[in-house]
Amino acid sequence: MNLYHILLFAPPQGQEGSGGNSLLSFLPLLLIIVVFYFFFIRPQMKKSKDQKKFRESLKKGDKVITIGGVHGKIAEMDETTVTLDVGNQVRITFEKSAVAMDNSSQIVQNK
Repeated sequence: MNLYHILLFAPPQGQEGSGGNSLLSFLPLLLIIVVFYFFFIRPQMKKSKDQKKFRESLKKGDKVITIGGVHGKIAEMDETTVTLDVGNQVRITFEKSAVAMDNSSQIVQNK
């Protein structure tokens, strides 16, 4: 047996009892999962929950903006749809999921 075979097939230093070392090998993967949860998954779940709560709190007369950018006032509501009055007695029906945000705080009235 030459020196090359001894170095190639010899166990690495400090791995005779590898019970604690296997736990340390999973630590980077565990940290990546924790970072993804707190920076990506949790905020997205919170945003989705807030959107659902907003859509459930809609009522007739609210001024809203759809995800397509249409501004209007809620004229009628159904369980899954919203009819918006967009001006000049023009009414458009949308799914509730298409309503993106409240428009009442963004209205600028010209005098």
